[in-house]
Amino acid sequence: MSSRPAAGGGRWVEVDPDRIARWVAGFADRHGPPTVSAHEYGLLLSAPDGATAELHTPPGTPVAADLETFVREVGAPRRIALLLARKGAVAMGVADGVQLSVHKVDTRYVQGRTAAGGWSQQRFARRRDNQTKAALADAADLAVRLLLPAVDRLDALVVGGDRRAVDTVLADRRLAPLAALRADRLLDVPEPRYAVLVAAVAAARAVRVLVREPRPGTSR
Repeated sequence: MSSRPAAGGGRWVEVDPDRIARWVAGFADRHGPPTVSAHEYGLLLSAPDGATAELHTPPGTPVAADLETFVREVGAPRRIALLLARKGAVAMGVADGVQLSVHKVDTRYVQGRTAAGGWSQQRFARRRDNQTKAALADAADLAVRLLLPAVDRLDALVVGGDRRAVDTVLADRRLAPLAALRADRLLDVPEPRYAVLVAAVAAARAVRVLVREPRPGTSR
């Protein structure tokens, strides 16, 4: 389980689907039995002391109207495609539950930025742009071969890395059926490698919870 501050207050917590029931029980122990209401993002837990927890439905999981159904649905195995892209590196695969059934990692050289100025800087920038375009075109070809055949059996596509790079790959018209399954979630990942792809499976399946503590002076 990971935690980070949230814009506007509170904190984001990522909870493994198999632990969400235990997490909710802990929230109730700390703040009192919460009321549960359904929202577009998932469920809202509102505790007697003023604390709240937004449970965001993971990609590919049906929306649930009550806590029991939510816990059951998030724990069910889903088939999710993953596409991670950053500069000249790409990693993609299909996860059946927590296991990658197919995967591929590819890295192409993309020249770094240069401190040179004038004509040299422009020449290096053009070369770098061309290398990036070629790498992303190859990534689109790879997605066509690896991910597109599974599109009819996918629950969702989860992407990560550089948004612009991912958008460029999915702009390929051949990948339109895959792009239609794209979830809103963008995973924050380093340069894609196999270990990064494996970690992305857990991040894609995690229940994201926005927790806000009681305001000062609030009591049960």
